[in-house]
Amino acid sequence: MRRAAADDGAAAPAEPQLLAAAFESAIASRSPRLGRAAHARALRLLTPALPPFICAHLVNLYSKLDLPAAAAAALASDPHPTVVSFTAFISGAAQHARPLPALSAFAGMLRLGLRPNDFTFPSAFKAAASAPPRSTIGPQIHSLSLRFGYLPDDAFVSCAALDMYFKTGRLMLARRLFDEMPNRNVVAWNAVMTNAVLDGRPLETIEAYFRLREADGLPNVVSVCAFFNACAGAMYLSLGEQFHGFVVKCGFQMDVSVLNSLVDFYGKCRCAGKARVVFDGMGVRNSVSWCSMIAAYAQNGAEEEAFAVYLGARSSGEEPTEFMVSCALTTCAGLLGLDLGRALHAVAVRSCIDENIFVASALVDMYGKCGGVEDAEQIFFEISQKNLVTWNAMIGGYAHIGDARNALLVFDDMIRSGDTSPNYITLVNVITACSRGGFTKEGYELFETMRERFGIEPRIEHYACVVDLLARAGMEEQAYEVIQGMSMRPSISVWGALLGACKMHGKTELGRIAAEKLFELDPQDSGNHVLLSNMFASAGRWAEATDIRREMKNVGIKKNPGCSWVTWKNVVHVFRAKDTKHEMYDEIQALLSKLRKQMQAAGYMPDPRYSLYDLEEEEKESEVFQHSEKLALAFGLICIPPCVPIRIMKNLRICVDCHRAFKFISGIVGRDIIVRDNNRLHHFKQFECSCGDYW
Repeated sequence: MRRAAADDGAAAPAEPQLLAAAFESAIASRSPRLGRAAHARALRLLTPALPPFICAHLVNLYSKLDLPAAAAAALASDPHPTVVSFTAFISGAAQHARPLPALSAFAGMLRLGLRPNDFTFPSAFKAAASAPPRSTIGPQIHSLSLRFGYLPDDAFVSCAALDMYFKTGRLMLARRLFDEMPNRNVVAWNAVMTNAVLDGRPLETIEAYFRLREADGLPNVVSVCAFFNACAGAMYLSLGEQFHGFVVKCGFQMDVSVLNSLVDFYGKCRCAGKARVVFDGMGVRNSVSWCSMIAAYAQNGAEEEAFAVYLGARSSGEEPTEFMVSCALTTCAGLLGLDLGRALHAVAVRSCIDENIFVASALVDMYGKCGGVEDAEQIFFEISQKNLVTWNAMIGGYAHIGDARNALLVFDDMIRSGDTSPNYITLVNVITACSRGGFTKEGYELFETMRERFGIEPRIEHYACVVDLLARAGMEEQAYEVIQGMSMRPSISVWGALLGACKMHGKTELGRIAAEKLFELDPQDSGNHVLLSNMFASAGRWAEATDIRREMKNVGIKKNPGCSWVTWKNVVHVFRAKDTKHEMYDEIQALLSKLRKQMQAAGYMPDPRYSLYDLEEEEKESEVFQHSEKLALAFGLICIPPCVPIRIMKNLRICVDCHRAFKFISGIVGRDIIVRDNNRLHHFKQFECSCGDYW
């Protein structure tokens, strides 16, 4: 009977408490459906007006579930809103990166004469942290908190204000506030450390940690994670390893967040093996654990192992997240695994994360690097809100295939949009595209004006790009002048770009200068010695080429063998020059012999300069036809169906003769052939290459 009366409109005494519990349950389960059902029941039972504390619960419910319209309606429908209701709304909006509604509600609360409390101010500071750097809203809230007596004594409010100043770039004010805090708890120190890491100031994080310890403060999990992140950012492997021992001694090694930071630290310090040891020893793993291990392998060029970890995560029941899929897509780009990338694209669509900006940007990057520039374009132009990573990925995709015209068009669109400013990576991509596409004038002009136009100081990467740009165009002397005028010490990449171009254009004397500089910077790198030797060999200066090879042997420098590989039916088939060990060797040689006759009938003649050995002419012609990429191509033609493009990876740069041969073969057999060497991507189709013979 009492239940029936309640359903007729008279609420049972315990009903408001039950409804409040239902609201909290909906928040905990992240279920808007349950929340709306509880709201409907409240409207039906609690008439004619909802009690104030139920109104506050409704505002909190919709704010926490990120339903801003419903939260605003619930707040507006409350005839007598309290500081609790406003704080719930401000907190929810701030947590879900909606600073304007949060700050508007804060101002509305003040207009009603309601006094903010020690929960309101931290939420308001969090919202103000997302305001533009020159906005005065943060300092205004600071003034209010001083007037109401919460600063500097309330540690909770002080830490929120401190975090706001760091995130809005007011470092001087942040440091002054920190110095004035009478009670610096570990949260305050953590604010200093974590923001220094985020701002790319790892040394400040390390210094703050030691100051915390000197003040007899006890670090917590956040402190430990910040320290590992700082060591990773500064590449302080030894310090991080020592801190690892401290973590084990203090018992932090049982915390999954600390272990995740350890995996990330070792990965960024080029110790993927140690990262794997930590990962394998974890008793409990979460999604971040798997993502950190995938990233650790991907950052160290171990794409196959990274993808295997992704498969392991899926096998263990982990649902694909935005970061996990983004990391896995990066490995596909490294493996030239277009089919794997398309499978991951399907996973992203099924998981409804394909529109996430990070996933979409990773898809653009993957398709661009795997030669699927049309797919990259389709995704790129469908993204409504592009960020810097998205623009860079698309420009980088065009740069990868040497499409300077489209790279410049997208760059111009980025500038005109006004939403995103280019960074140094953007300019590296654009100048690289100009270099590979033969747009020497445009690329050099961009380099010359980048400081004035965009406020970006040329870095070593930009100098390497512009040296490559000029030298590829046959302007090696001007490139050398650029090197001599550098304000910083030229790097391996700078001299390497000059040496590569000198080999291309036969500038042996300038090439020797570049090679000698490279020998000084990295005397054990076999690639530089081999490149110089090959340059002399191409020019017919066999004695000098032989002397360099002999010197390499005398000092114990071993040449990295050139190899090419093709993936077919989940098996990687690796080939080296003159390889006789493959199980299909006889079929490969028979097909190469057939192709050679067809190519010669079409006008191709092997270029004996690229045998790079002092042999008789006939021997030289046979030598160049046994290069690893030709063997890999023959295997692909035998095994891969005609409708599927043949994708070949090579660890060295494709030689000129193989490049010419692949153009002929693509037209003779009517196949798309995609080769990614250590320099760029080549798409051969109908007797032409996407690089326009300019690489």
